[in-house]
Amino acid sequence: MDRRFLHKRKKKSSLPYRIIKNIKTKGGKQRDYSTLRCVLKKVKTILATFLVSVGVLFGSGQTTEAADAYSVIYSDVASYNGDAVECDWITNAILYASGAYQVDPFLITAVMQTESGFNLNAYSPAGAVGLMQLMPGTASGLGVDPYDPFGNVLGGTMYLRIQLDNFAGWGAYAVTDAVAAYNAGPNAVYQYNGVPPYSETQNYVIQVNNAYQNLLNMSCY
Repeated sequence: MDRRFLHKRKKKSSLPYRIIKNIKTKGGKQRDYSTLRCVLKKVKTILATFLVSVGVLFGSGQTTEAADAYSVIYSDVASYNGDAVECDWITNAILYASGAYQVDPFLITAVMQTESGFNLNAYSPAGAVGLMQLMPGTASGLGVDPYDPFGNVLGGTMYLRIQLDNFAGWGAYAVTDAVAAYNAGPNAVYQYNGVPPYSETQNYVIQVNNAYQNLLNMSCY
């Protein structure tokens, strides 16, 4: 397993958006959300600058083809979620959160895939909620509503950004440790000076890495 995840973001960008409504939810009901649809042409231009400036991803020596970020993420989401409207919404929410918190969009996508399989209504027996599987207590500390899909994506990305910052000085495996902290909590990573010896967390890190590598490979075609 390549444990070297992507390097820290250096530049900020803001993604343009417009409001859309009527996202389908469980049971076929319609609910109104203030959600985002990025202007694709401008998104491609912004991401081209944003991602190319990052350079090497996951220590692979390859760079993301920025203009294909939307299509790559959408394709991955669609392989799990058959609702085209939800797939478009999720993809744009990922891209927006990426720009807002300076986290690689492929990393957000890989975490979301591992956490919920892109299911807007995902719930875990432990009480984790939504696309990024936020615990209500964690969401409250972040100031977001985990039951609101957009708040869930922003909150999960914010929490991931916090872990990336927490472990930024931990060398080549810093992002791996940050991903482990997203799953097990930062205290466990501090205690074991790296990925804790929990089978769930070790498998989680592998799954996120594999999902990321798949996205990276898709971007090269």
